[in-house]
Amino acid sequence: MYKGILLMLLTAICVTIGQLLWKIGVDNNKLYIVMGFIFYGGGAVLMIIAYRYGAVSVLQPLMSISYIGAIILGYIALHEPITYGKVIGILLITCGTILLSRENVV
Repeated sequence: MYKGILLMLLTAICVTIGQLLWKIGVDNNKLYIVMGFIFYGGGAVLMIIAYRYGAVSVLQPLMSISYIGAIILGYIALHEPITYGKVIGILLITCGTILLSRENVV
């Protein structure tokens, strides 16, 4: 199960990086868009492999970690503000993910 969780976390990272690259490349920079597809596609492959090692009810909620990564990368790379609403959202996502994952792992 832990191998599946690790793979799903790597999936979330790849998906987040892929989406960031799409955002950066949206203004006619095809290289960033292609790189985004490579990261996003790599994440999809990792997700398929992760499903071999765990229940979908445990692994799929871990994809919500990509929302947290998007907020952090948006702040670092795109200088988007992190508001109180986003912080509360991060806390809720984190708590929900832990609750959903723990139920089936423990």
